[in-house]
Amino acid sequence: MSAQPLSSIQISVQPEVAADADQVAALIDAAFGPGRLAKTAERVREASSAVCGLVVREGGRVVGSVRLWRIAVGGAPALFLGPIAVEAAARRSGMGAALVEAALRCAGTEGVAGVLLVGDLPYFSRFGFDVLPDARMPGPVDPRRLLWWSPTGMAPTGDVVGLRD
Repeated sequence: MSAQPLSSIQISVQPEVAADADQVAALIDAAFGPGRLAKTAERVREASSAVCGLVVREGGRVVGSVRLWRIAVGGAPALFLGPIAVEAAARRSGMGAALVEAALRCAGTEGVAGVLLVGDLPYFSRFGFDVLPDARMPGPVDPRRLLWWSPTGMAPTGDVVGLRD
């Protein structure tokens, strides 16, 4: 019998619903502050349609969230993950990992080449992410933080563009 991943123990990740929007926005603001709105990742999200939103609730409050956005990388259909936000008191509980795992399961149902994010390789490598060296974001980003996960191992090259449904 194999051990259950820590992140799935007693953490219930659920689909985001419209009524969660204000709480998710407040959680993201608290986690990242207003400076997040100036980042390249935000430009990609503004040009994209959300595909999947996931939350963790405690006592009716949203305490964790993540979203996936429709993009293309070098013309290949993909998803952009983020932001991942977890209430400060719940950090280091495995909630972030549970949200990433659930997002990757959602991505696996979308028929895309993979999932792109801007993040820290030491954290995201455990989920199978690696640096995507030949993708170009529509603004400044540290290329060492441009990470890719693919169920097929495909690593596209080219421009990252947001897509709307």
